Amino acid sequence: MLYDITRTVTPHLAVWPGDASFKAPLDWSIAAGAPVNLTTLTLSPHTGAHADAYYHYELDGDHPATMPLEAYLGPARVVTVTKSDGPLLPADFPPGALTHVERLLIHSHVSDLPDEQFAQPFPYLSEELIAFLAGQGTRLIGLDSPSVDAFDSKDLPCHHALKRHRIVNLECLYLRGVPDGDYELIALPLKLDVACGSPVRAVLRTLNEE
Repeated sequence: MLYDITRTVTPHLAVWPGDASFKAPLDWSIAAGAPVNLTTLTLSPHTGAHADAYYHYELDGDHPATMPLEAYLGPARVVTVTKSDGPLLPADFPPGALTHVERLLIHSHVSDLPDEQFAQPFPYLSEELIAFLAGQGTRLIGLDSPSVDAFDSKDLPCHHALKRHRIVNLECLYLRGVPDGDYELIALPLKLDVACGSPVRAVLRTLNEE
């Protein structure tokens, strides 16, 4: 069974305040006599479910094309938290939920919000949690929140901690209706040079299917 954990990208989908909203104007139209319909896409690379590139917050960081591709594909665990605001600590997770987890997807109240509503407040990571997960061998952390750092953060300590530990992240996932447990994650970023991130089509596949 597949769970699509990606919100549909539409012009009404909430983006980070100040980011470019999605637009897809029709440049060629079959109805107007053109041989094909042709659109031009305009959007922030952080629209909807997306992968940050290290370049997003460090000048010498990787662009999406050179991020570690294998980190976005493989075993993942969905865990629900009740904290609705502030930094997430290891103690905010059920006992044993963070043990030997290669890819952690954090489900919060944000997944219950409508597509057009920007989540604020929202839970975000902490350096303590990132260090703990790095010690467990975690390679990816995904949230339904719009950032791994606090909304008003300027120094972005959690973003930098992720790069320091060589962990990749996903933001703005849609985990409503996904039971907690273990899955296979597929959330590949586009092979973009220069860009600071990439939208992903993130899905979870249940394990042990015939």
